[in-house]
Amino acid sequence: MLDVYEVQGVSIVRMRHGRANALDVELCRALRDFFQDAVRDPPRSVVLTAEGGIFSAGVDLRRLLEGQSAYVRELLPGLHEMCDAVFSFPHPLVAAINGHAVAGGCILACMADHRIMAKGPGRIGLPELTVGVPFPPAPLEIMRFVLPSQHASRVIMGGAMHDAEEARASGLADEVAASEDLMDQAVDAALRLGAIHPATFSLTKLQLRAPALERMRAAHDVNIQQLVEEIWATPEAMQRIRAHVERTFGQKKAGGRKVGGKKK
Repeated sequence: MLDVYEVQGVSIVRMRHGRANALDVELCRALRDFFQDAVRDPPRSVVLTAEGGIFSAGVDLRRLLEGQSAYVRELLPGLHEMCDAVFSFPHPLVAAINGHAVAGGCILACMADHRIMAKGPGRIGLPELTVGVPFPPAPLEIMRFVLPSQHASRVIMGGAMHDAEEARASGLADEVAASEDLMDQAVDAALRLGAIHPATFSLTKLQLRAPALERMRAAHDVNIQQLVEEIWATPEAMQRIRAHVERTFGQKKAGGRKVGGKKK
C-alpha cells in the first residue's frame, strides 16, 4: 500500500493502492500511521508520490456506494485523522504529483510544504461541490490555508480541473516538472527544506499552520463534522454520487478518457 525507501537521506513514500490510489479507510489509516510514526522517529524530509499515472483519484466513491451510510461514518472520521496527521507533520514534506490528483487526492497533495506537478495529461482540482457533497471541515481548512485568497473561492466552488501550469498559477502547485525529472526535483526540494535547522523549521511550520489546525479540530469536535457526515450518508447524496460515477465512468467507456470535462 505504501512503499517507503530512501534517496540521499530523503524518505520517499510511494502510494501503491490499486490503479487510482483511491482514498479508502485502509489507505487513510496507512498514511495516518506513517506520519504519526515519523514524528517519533523523524526522517530528514519526506517526498510523497504515487505509483503509475494517478497521484490519487480521491475518495473511493464506488466503495462508498457499496457501503452506504455505514461506510461513510467509518470513512469520514478516518479521513479527518489522516488529514490531521499529515497536515500537522512537523518536518519537511514535498508532494511529487505524478498524475491526476482529484478531490481528496488534491487535498492530500496540498498538505505538503512544497508541491511539484508533472507536465502531461494529469489534472488537479476539487470537484466535491459538482458531485453534490460538502467538504468535511479538515479538507476545507487545508484548502483555505493553501490557496491564495483571490483564487480560493473559484477553485473550491468552481470544481474545475487544472493542468500543471494552471495549477501553478492558482496556487495548487509550486513548481512544474517534466515527468522524467519529477522525482529529482522533488528530492532536491526536500533536501533544501531538510537543510533548515529542524527545530526552527518545525516551529515556523507550526506557527503558520496553527490557526488552520485549530479551526479544523474545533469543527470536528462540534456538530459541523456530524452535519457533513449526515449529508454524505443521505439517500439523496448517494444518488448524486452514483450519478457522478455513472457520468464519469460511462463517458470514459464511450470513447476517450474524461478528466475535468475534457477528453484525452
